[in-house]
Amino acid sequence: MRRFTTASLALTLAATSVFAGAVAVAAQEGQEWKVAMLADVGSLDDKNFNEYTLAGTTAATESLGLDAPTAVVPKDDSEYGTLLTALVADGNNIIVTTGFNLTNETTIAAKEYPDVWFIGVDQAPICITPEGDPDDTFACEGDPATLLPNYVAIKYQEDQAGYLAGMAAAAASENGRIGAIGGVTFCAPCVRFIQGYKRGAEAVNPDIEVSTAWVTDSDIVKAFYDQPGGKLFAQQVIELNQPDVLFQVAGQTGNGVLDAACEAGILGIGVDVDQYLSYPAVADCLLTSAEKKLEKTVDDTIQGVTSGTLGAGDLNFAAVDEGIGISDFREKSELVSDEVQQAIADAFAAMQAGELETCPPDNCGALLE
Repeated sequence: MRRFTTASLALTLAATSVFAGAVAVAAQEGQEWKVAMLADVGSLDDKNFNEYTLAGTTAATESLGLDAPTAVVPKDDSEYGTLLTALVADGNNIIVTTGFNLTNETTIAAKEYPDVWFIGVDQAPICITPEGDPDDTFACEGDPATLLPNYVAIKYQEDQAGYLAGMAAAAASENGRIGAIGGVTFCAPCVRFIQGYKRGAEAVNPDIEVSTAWVTDSDIVKAFYDQPGGKLFAQQVIELNQPDVLFQVAGQTGNGVLDAACEAGILGIGVDVDQYLSYPAVADCLLTSAEKKLEKTVDDTIQGVTSGTLGAGDLNFAAVDEGIGISDFREKSELVSDEVQQAIADAFAAMQAGELETCPPDNCGALLE
């Protein structure tokens, strides 16, 4: 992991990608850049989203010859706005905000500080009113690229990564029952991961049983930052459903899911990053991980902003630009036949060509009642 600097909560106030509807904005000649990152609740060494977003932010500053980024962790969501204001006051003109929970505060800050670039990771699509404010009614009538020309919102096609992981899970399953545990039901990326997982599994084995459980309907800390709680929850799910492969989509809570899978003698599937590397305690039972290429995509986006080659709006990373994928099977490769491994490669190529539907078109990212 690259070195970085961390600011305290008492911070003193004193690559080519495809944009959906983005408007290119030329970089200011001679612009001096200062980069910061606002993490979500938790820690910078969460072995997951915060950590790898910071790695991408740091990689970009190193490539550009800039000072290492300031990184701030809020104690809870009430500090989002205050810390963004503090980072602006400290002279940062590119601020990366981490995760969908920061969407509203990033939107507000982008409107309030038009001379500062905001890069929101996992925050697209941007939904705003015609006045450029967050739209709680989800009418989404405002044009983000016009009204917030300093806000880039990154999203990922999680269903594609989930689909590939589901193919592997179905191939490795011996009893025909696999499972997935998500953090919180209103997390659209989590839902897309699991929707793709189910479709991919069924592509390999139409008779596969896929059980899904959610840690919570509302509690973000419980959903994503409670490893002991995740382990206990997964133990109950394993006892009830008897899966022999279990996919976690719950951040640090999900690390507890993987702990439970290992203790139960079944296979686990990680999320967001290659958890064989990020959480080696479960390496022995890990089949693969469904990855968002966080480090690469954040790095690419910062460099695109500083060069003036990318502009504001929603930025979707998918198979076509290698923004998603699954991790190497390593010593578990024998559990996924050569035939299925070739089918996974073919599925990825079909995704890149736009020829494979990996998410339900009528409710992609949303749970049906």
